[in-house]
Order: sequence, then C-alpha cells, then structure tokens
Amino acid sequence: MFDTLIVDDERLARAELKRLLSKHEQINIVAEAANAEAAIEHLREKDIQLVFLDIQMPGMTGMELAEHINVDIQFVFCTAFDQYAADAFTLNATDYLVKPIAPERLATAIKKIEENAKQAVPDAANANEDYLPDSHGVLLKFGEVNKVVRLHDIERLESIGNHTAVYTTHGKAYVHSSLSKIESKLDPQFFFKANRGEVLRIDCIDRIEPGMKTGSSLAVLRSGQEIEISRRQVQLLKQIFGGF
Repeated sequence: MFDTLIVDDERLARAELKRLLSKHEQINIVAEAANAEAAIEHLREKDIQLVFLDIQMPGMTGMELAEHINVDIQFVFCTAFDQYAADAFTLNATDYLVKPIAPERLATAIKKIEENAKQAVPDAANANEDYLPDSHGVLLKFGEVNKVVRLHDIERLESIGNHTAVYTTHGKAYVHSSLSKIESKLDPQFFFKANRGEVLRIDCIDRIEPGMKTGSSLAVLRSGQEIEISRRQVQLLKQIFGGF
C-alpha cells in the first residue's frame, strides 16, 4: 500500500486522477494539494510514499517542487505537455504521464512503482545468503587501468541511471550494473543505504550533521564528502551507532 499525495492546481484534474487510481487497491490517497506550497506541508506532516504531480502550476512549478521531495519518495509527473520528459527523469522521476492519462499507461507506471519499492526492501528470506565477503575483490577500471579493489576499500556507491559510480581509495570507477543489484550483494553489516541513490560504507562515516531540509541529516565521510540521509534511514543509522 502506497500512501499517496496528488498535486494539481485543477480540481477536475485531481478528481479524474483519483477516479483512475481508485482501480488500483495498492494506492491509498491520503492528501491532495492545489499548489506546491500546500504539497510541501503535506510532505512534512504525513508519511507520504508516492506523489503524482502536475508541472505547470501557479507559483512554484512541479519541477521545482520535485527538488523538495525526499529521495526515498517516488513521484510521477502528470502533465498535458510532453516537452518536459527529459528534465523529469533527470530529477529521478519514477514515470511521466501525459494527460489525458490512459488507464493502461497508468497501470504500467504503478507496476514500475511497485518494482522500485521491491528493490528498496531486502528480501528477508534470502538475507545473509549471497553477500560477498568483505575481503572480496572486484575488478574496476580506472582510465585505461583495470585494478582489483577490495570491498573494504569502497567508500560509497552512487546510482547514475542504469550504471553505478564506485568511489574507492583508488579513485572513482563506473560499473555497468544498477545500484540495486550491487546492493543485494553487499553485507549490511558494512554497507548502509543512505537514500534511494547512494550506499555508504558504515566505517567511512565520520559524523552526522543536520541537513539543510527540516528533519534531514547529512553523513560526513572521512573523505569530507557530505551525503544526504533520507528521513527513514536516519532512524536505522541511529540504531547502528547506538543512538546519538
């Protein structure tokens, strides 16, 4: 079940989307907003997991609003214009729907939402079965040089589309694999998912500081890098370090 927020300045557009979403029992609409400012208040007050938002709205646009949405919340743009699609996916939108929204296209978007949610939650039945040992070496390419890098030399991993950037003591390398696939092989005893797009090595975290957004936090690594920690993951990190 996804607690969902609908953001659109047109009342009839919100009503039509609610009607379409009513066919999908996994969608639980908990709030509506006619503008971005009201949407931000809902995001602060409720545990929203999914947002459907229009782009062209008075005041703050949907594109600008998307930058205020926490990285662990999925969002889908719903607009009458298709020229913003490239920018939408740059913002890590789960999908982009053009009005009038076809029921079949909406169903495809919801399937994608469910798949993303499954990737974000480890399979308890397979926990600890396939994790690579911490001393395991992986072959990474740095420029023209291929080098074997131990897992304990990896500081963090960052999702870059369908690829992953791997930051190590030897520099940065890229691998042709999604972050979710790599994460499934990493032992959570050593690695921590800071947000939807980044995984950190726990013993590389030097300190935790307040973030720029209300309720957010930053993990400052020994290298000096500052990584945003999603609100949900902050609580897990507190448990890992025994509270702070």
